[in-house]
Amino acid sequence: MNETDDLMRVLRSGGMSRRELLGRTAALGAIAAAGVPLLGTRPAAAAEEPKKGGSVRMGLAGGSTSDTLDPTTWTDSVTLVCGFAIWNYLVENGPDNKPIPELAEKLEAKPGAAEWVLDLRKGIKFSNGHEFDADDAIYSLNLHRGQTKSGAAGPMKAISDIKKLDTHQIQITLASADADLPYVLSDYHLVMVPNGFKDWANPVGTGAYTLDKFDPGVRVALKRNANYWKPGRGNVDTIEITVINDSSARLNALLSGQVDLIHRVDPKTVALLKKNPKLHIVQAPGGWHAIMPMMIDRDPYSNPDVRLALKYAIDREAVLKTMFAGYGTVGNDHPIPKGDPYFNTSLPQTKYDPDKAKFHWKKAGSPTAQILLQASDAAFGGAVDMAQLFQANAKKAGIAVEVKKEPADGFWDNVWLKGSFTTSYWGGRPAATQMFGVAYKSDAPWNDTHWKVPAFDKLLSDARAELNDAKRKQYIWAMQEMLHNDGGALIPVFRDWIDAHNARIGGYTPHSGFDLDNGRICEKVWVKG
Repeated sequence: MNETDDLMRVLRSGGMSRRELLGRTAALGAIAAAGVPLLGTRPAAAAEEPKKGGSVRMGLAGGSTSDTLDPTTWTDSVTLVCGFAIWNYLVENGPDNKPIPELAEKLEAKPGAAEWVLDLRKGIKFSNGHEFDADDAIYSLNLHRGQTKSGAAGPMKAISDIKKLDTHQIQITLASADADLPYVLSDYHLVMVPNGFKDWANPVGTGAYTLDKFDPGVRVALKRNANYWKPGRGNVDTIEITVINDSSARLNALLSGQVDLIHRVDPKTVALLKKNPKLHIVQAPGGWHAIMPMMIDRDPYSNPDVRLALKYAIDREAVLKTMFAGYGTVGNDHPIPKGDPYFNTSLPQTKYDPDKAKFHWKKAGSPTAQILLQASDAAFGGAVDMAQLFQANAKKAGIAVEVKKEPADGFWDNVWLKGSFTTSYWGGRPAATQMFGVAYKSDAPWNDTHWKVPAFDKLLSDARAELNDAKRKQYIWAMQEMLHNDGGALIPVFRDWIDAHNARIGGYTPHSGFDLDNGRICEKVWVKG
């Protein structure tokens, strides 16, 4: 369920929005209607130097007429991309999904990882000429602390104090240790603005672009900041973002040449698009995963054998192929993707096994005549189809599943976190400890499996406090094993991020954190020739 990218649930509670792809059949029709050639091979990519100049047109989903450029309100892709274009952050989530300094030139944790000292970069000027300093950093962070509706308010609650040590140095004190604070500071809400700044309609930033026009839910126009401080970044003279929320319309805009790049490409169209040498697919494995959470403090899911029976009763490979055209990886009932440096490679993969499912179901005493699964495409496009596929799989194990299709309207308010067994999703988090903390810690508000295990909380606390990478890995591996063996999360698949662009676009690289090069597409992209 950052982004990253979340419909009404996230709009209400502050996570990254992820509106799902629509119109798969229509999108396939658009390819044929546009006369796209289906033969040919893609030329090998050659290393090229970024070029200055030109313009780029983007067709993006995730825009609304209610959008503003106030970062405390951001929930979806269009404002996220604008944020990375107009402003900078203290920390960047780098290409390898590891934090690297941005406006914070150096981050140093004191022993115990509860106190951090940040040396801020000197000589960086906002678009109004003011030089970035400690007062700006403190003010910017405090926008997301205390009484705020910011999507970053949850992670920022761990900060107990921020104080100025010098004109370009601050200290952040945490209520409890967290070696992953740099990941928190890379959150897309945490833009750095001048001290006291409030005029969001006329944004002032240190980023690669300045705002030319902002028509919420329709269009955004950006102009290059000629004095941008990062070498090789901020290459395009002008960028125009057109909001296209429908997936088939987005694809058609790319095929017809109205836009140069899009995101959230329907997986079922990728195989055809790859055959067109004029188009390029940007694919990256990520932390987005489908989940069917079972509340382990409610019957029959309080019985570990019931949970195991249902985990063996789903054909994960079929879900991946049918729902996502194979663009992803199978899940193993914990939320850490294979691309994460702390992914536990020692765990056996749970596979579809009707006999094992039947064994554990009978061992549990066949506790109910029928399992109720509440499903809605509000979670993601195809969630109901996935539930029905699971229903057919489970039937072969002698487990009857009733799929109750819930309306999209009100799903996050009335079903999610209320129903004992539902369909849902998570967008993932850049750090494993973040993912565990937001969804599996005993006191986490979004703990949708009601997993409340003191030993797990202790491992999480130890991992956050541990600066030694090898020791942290042991704790994080152990948490994955606990959830895999005993947790209430049935996680069948992780989905890839899929974007597409035409041949004139350079600098577009995949990133596991989020689509659109982890939201930094404006800063990184350039025009060929």
